[in-house]
Amino acid sequence: MVSTETPICDFGWKPPDFSLSATDGKTYALADIQGAKGTLVMFLCNHCPYVKAVFARIVRDAMDLQAQGVGICAIMSNDPNEYAEDSFDNMVKVGKDQGFTFPYLFDETQAVARAYGAVCTPDFFGFNASLELQYRGRLDASRKETAPEDARRDLFEAMCQVVETGLGPAEQIPSMGCSIKWRE
Repeated sequence: MVSTETPICDFGWKPPDFSLSATDGKTYALADIQGAKGTLVMFLCNHCPYVKAVFARIVRDAMDLQAQGVGICAIMSNDPNEYAEDSFDNMVKVGKDQGFTFPYLFDETQAVARAYGAVCTPDFFGFNASLELQYRGRLDASRKETAPEDARRDLFEAMCQVVETGLGPAEQIPSMGCSIKWRE
C-alpha cells in the first residue's frame, strides 16, 4: 500500500466525458451524473483502508448533497487482477452493503482515472453547475481510522459553498489515501 496525497485544486478545470459500466447494470456518461447545482466524481475502491474508514460518511454526505441538487458517482479504477477485493462482483457487494445512493462505476481500462489525473483512493473532484472544478480536497480529517464524530465535514461544506456560490473554498486540505493501482 503506497500512501499519497492529491494535488492542489486546478480551479476551473473541465472534466473529460466518460462512458462506464455501473454495478446497477447500466452505463453512465458524465451528462448522466451531472447535477443541477454541482457534480461530485469520487475515485474509490473496495480494499483501501482510507476508503473503508469513511464509507458511512461518504454515503451520509452524498445523500445530503444529492438533496441539494449535486449529482454524484464513484469510480473504481484499480487493477482487480492485482487486488481481487476490487473486482466488479465485489464492487456490486460493497455498493449494496454500504447503501450507495449513487452509481458505482468500473474504469476497467483506467483511462478515466488517467484523464482526471486521479492519484489515490479516495480522490474527490467537486464541480460547480458549469462543470468547473472547485474542490479537490479531503472528505474530513479521517485517514486509516475514522476521525471523531464531530470532525469538520470538509467535502460537504465545500460542496455546499459550491452549490450556493459556484465557487469552492480557496484553502483546501488534500485528500490522502492509497495510490491508484495501475496496470503494468
